[in-house]
Amino acid sequence: MNNFFSSWSGGKDSCLALYSIINEGNKAGKLLTMLREDAEKSRSHGLSQEVLEAQANSLNIPLTTCPTTWDNYEENFINILGELKKEGFENGVFGDIDNIDHRKWVEGVCSQVDMEAYLPLWKKTRQELLDKFINAGFKAMIVSLNKEYLDQKYLGQIITKDLVKEFTDIGIDPAGENGEYHTVVIDGPIFSYPISIETGEIFFHKGYCFLETKV
Repeated sequence: MNNFFSSWSGGKDSCLALYSIINEGNKAGKLLTMLREDAEKSRSHGLSQEVLEAQANSLNIPLTTCPTTWDNYEENFINILGELKKEGFENGVFGDIDNIDHRKWVEGVCSQVDMEAYLPLWKKTRQELLDKFINAGFKAMIVSLNKEYLDQKYLGQIITKDLVKEFTDIGIDPAGENGEYHTVVIDGPIFSYPISIETGEIFFHKGYCFLETKV
């Protein structure tokens, strides 16, 4: 694959997608994260720029960010892809598993700037992906969750095989693919060193709990 960017949420799925492509002998040139319109936190997982930069530094991959509202998300995403295209990027890597509508979306926005989208996790089973992630030595901390599905006691916990089994027994998607929870990856085989995360207050917004994190 030519030089590629990785769509980066900071969580386990985008990290596993990046790891999978790197294991095939490819080298990432950029991480791309969309931020909230105030440019303080990521649009998807609510991670601060400080945490995202710490991940990028340990990964030794430059981070590009773009602030946006939901209303102009697609427009801004295509615009930032256009900038990456000018820098020589031909491909984007995404961590989607089986959401066909989102797959069509990422393929569509990439095609707008004559890029190709790669989805290395596509149609893998939840258990297969979680086992691969944990067995490889990655560590991911839960930083947000939907209170409809999970108690806030899970905030700050590390994803382990025991926790995956607990989620399965509860009856939720163990990978959190329905928005049950989101994570921040703090260590793993493609990181030069672990990210030291400090946790703070818990914030609530529209049925979700968010754990404040900083480095």
